[in-house]
Amino acid sequence: MKKQTLIFLLLLSTAIFAQKRPLKHTDYDDWKAISETKITPNGHWVAYILSPQDGDNKLVLYPLLGNAIDTVERASDLWLSQDSQWAAYKISPSKNAVKTAKLAKKKKDEMPKDSIGIHSFSTFETIKFANVKSFIFPEKSNDWMAFLGYPETKKDTSSKAKKVKKESDENGSTLHVYSLKTNTLIKFPFVYKYQFDPSGQNLTFATTGKDSTLKPGLYAFSTTDQKTKLLTETKGLYKQISSSEDGQNWAAILDPDTTKKALSKNHQLWYWKTSEEPKLIADSLTNGDKQLPQVSAEFEPKFSKDGSRLFFGKTPRNLLKDTTQLEEDIVSLDVWNWKDKHLMPQHLANLKNDLKKSYLTLFDVKNQKIVALTSPDFPEIKLTKTSNEEEMLLLASDKYANQHWLFNPPIDAYTVSGKNGNREKVFENERVSDLTMSPDGKFVVWYALEDTAWYAYQVRNQKTYKLTDEVSFSDKADDDHPDEPNSYGLEGFTKNDELVWIYDKYDIWAINPSKPSEKKRLTNGRENNLTYRYISLDEKETQIDDKKMVMLHVFNQKTMESGFATLSSTENATPKLVMFDKFYFSPKVIKAKESTDLVFTQENYEVFPDLQHTKNFDFKEVKKVSTANPQQENISWGTAEMIKYNSLDNKDLEGILYKPANFDPTKKYPMITYFYEKMSDQIYRYNVPLPARSSINFSYYPSNGYCVFVPDIVYKTGQPGQSAYDCILPGIRKVLEMGFVDSTRLGVQGHSWGGYQIAWLVTKTNIFRAAEAGAPVANMTSAYGGIRWETGNSRQAQYERTQSRIGATLWESPQKYLENSPLFYLPNVKTPVLMMHNDDDGAVPWYQGIEMFMGLKRLDKPVWMLNYNGEKHGLTQRKNRKDWSLRMSQYFDYYLKDAPMPEWMSKGIPATEKTLNYGFKTN
Repeated sequence: MKKQTLIFLLLLSTAIFAQKRPLKHTDYDDWKAISETKITPNGHWVAYILSPQDGDNKLVLYPLLGNAIDTVERASDLWLSQDSQWAAYKISPSKNAVKTAKLAKKKKDEMPKDSIGIHSFSTFETIKFANVKSFIFPEKSNDWMAFLGYPETKKDTSSKAKKVKKESDENGSTLHVYSLKTNTLIKFPFVYKYQFDPSGQNLTFATTGKDSTLKPGLYAFSTTDQKTKLLTETKGLYKQISSSEDGQNWAAILDPDTTKKALSKNHQLWYWKTSEEPKLIADSLTNGDKQLPQVSAEFEPKFSKDGSRLFFGKTPRNLLKDTTQLEEDIVSLDVWNWKDKHLMPQHLANLKNDLKKSYLTLFDVKNQKIVALTSPDFPEIKLTKTSNEEEMLLLASDKYANQHWLFNPPIDAYTVSGKNGNREKVFENERVSDLTMSPDGKFVVWYALEDTAWYAYQVRNQKTYKLTDEVSFSDKADDDHPDEPNSYGLEGFTKNDELVWIYDKYDIWAINPSKPSEKKRLTNGRENNLTYRYISLDEKETQIDDKKMVMLHVFNQKTMESGFATLSSTENATPKLVMFDKFYFSPKVIKAKESTDLVFTQENYEVFPDLQHTKNFDFKEVKKVSTANPQQENISWGTAEMIKYNSLDNKDLEGILYKPANFDPTKKYPMITYFYEKMSDQIYRYNVPLPARSSINFSYYPSNGYCVFVPDIVYKTGQPGQSAYDCILPGIRKVLEMGFVDSTRLGVQGHSWGGYQIAWLVTKTNIFRAAEAGAPVANMTSAYGGIRWETGNSRQAQYERTQSRIGATLWESPQKYLENSPLFYLPNVKTPVLMMHNDDDGAVPWYQGIEMFMGLKRLDKPVWMLNYNGEKHGLTQRKNRKDWSLRMSQYFDYYLKDAPMPEWMSKGIPATEKTLNYGFKTN
């Protein structure tokens, strides 16, 4: 009987397993992501949004105390009240409804509109308001909310109606102020701008006016007594409204021009206390600053923590248009000058932002005076997080901008006084990273690239202290770029700026910034190959509270396992592991404000990172609170394992081998190798099935019978191509020795830096039956002098100091550039090559792909290049990503699985058939 039962169970399990099918490209649309995860302050509810890749969102309200799960279709922009009583969210029209309206050529005001839903956790009732354009809640209050409706579009053909003012984007629409507790709804017409103070006691709004009962101007509505007060009657438009933290101070930016004909805007800054009338603080007519005469409308005014200082932006006077010439007489020209600090392409790439650039200025509320802070010479400033901006950090790098071959050029740093604008030098002409000012404004801390040490500058006594030297706080041992090694980062400061927490590769160090000898290693990671990193459980945290137990993320540098630890505040405490496993645990952990409830995620190659809940920091009881993709149960899924091997120059290396679903070691499988520097630390990461932006999907190919191998690469300066060869080929041979990969059916795929290395590899080896090299650099000699068009930056730094790793200029080592350029060795290529290189690629100019294509075509070698018109370095439009995924799988299936060749490969697609014939049909 037992034997019969066992046979039955085996047959049943085999039948169930056999029902699973491979992933299809059509599966991607329904694969969901989790976003906007929140937990109510009392820890009773977890809320999150499920978003399919193509479809409508769903809000899930998950009860942790046993109530029924609630869901809301098409919801997003989630808000939870601080008293744990309410959830609010936007409800969007369905994508199908929007698509249908577009096909019907509906006008903008006829398109489906958003709504808002307000859900009560106590009564489980939901209130909805339709046609909502925007909504806000006070930061620290649960009682009131406000939302602006879309302009009403009701048509009235009577002659009287034509004279009546109508709602529009220009005139404004109805503002609704709603009390969640009393269900009171108050409306104000023709509003276009509105803002609560953090406490929710006052709502300030701007209206174009209705009649004598509501004149155009700025109003304050009190939620306490529900009275409305006219602050100032104006006919211009308010661009910004902001409040201090205590709600007692307000500021607004007004554009008084109603003609829209002014060549230069005269924006005005207004300030008022809740008990006073607004008064004009600054505009271009009263401003004596000739360099920065205008108030910026782009910068939202901000108050210091105590409201004593108001920050606003100023700008140079910019003419909007030259009206002295006819359009046909205006010459459009870019002048490149060798003395320019910034390259002309940088100017052009940043033009829109530069025209909107604001220079920070301070208004001293108590002394009623304006203090200049930044300027075109000192354009950058860092504010503190908790102080009242007694001192700030001022930065200038423009005079060093001509050193465009440096990835990280020098800067000057000064402190600037909030009282009078006086400056004190911190350092000049230093190459640094991680530059920050402490939350209370007592210290400036930075990492110096040249001597790989941390420094602190004490503002009070203007002294500089070297914080580190005897322990390596740089990543020199792990970084093979020919540039100064960077740091492992700075976490932050403890209360009162007493200690700064700095990372080395493994551990956290607490250092007294004014007494560097007082340093303490808080963790013991180095001895155990564990990397510890602090996890902030308060999204508004500005300083680390080291007097309490803290939570840490833990990662094993050898096994790639991860988890969580806690660190007690007691003297000489060591971290206590509370969760550690063969998963990747995200360091993003969400804690309830009023309880110890935690929400986190864990994942591996086969397990989606669903939300998990634990009641306490000991992680003894864990409960899964989401099931985002139950359809995966019906899909054949591969497995992931680590492969260890040695490079040709005998370096210890690792690589991930993704084995096919239903793996049978007696079979022979095709294999695609993919690489991008080092990726072995990704072994426990889930790979979401999705249409490719550039590279193969590690879930799709193993599900469809492929092995996928992802080897690590370590580089030698001046030999990026050979380094790839030395690391990749031994890894492939190691896998072939295992006996289940067909050595005659090997493919290789990569994009950008990976695409370059593939272009180089196929000139040196014939091991691959098919290659896809995305956006490759074919010719380093021409690419060196090129531009990264997305930013306008020179490409020279990339070759001299960063990813391309030549380590010298073209003139210092021309042979290195030639040796590492695939273009000069194309006659050696015997592998078919597919490329994707798009004509708006801002990282690698697409003429590099053209050079590769033209060379191979001239040599009569099989090559294809796909150019998705208007796309950038990686595909952004989903339709193109789907198209690319299908073409790439057809390409590899043809060469590695003997599938039929599609017409786009065998015949091509003539320009005359573009958009009409996609060439997917097979011969």
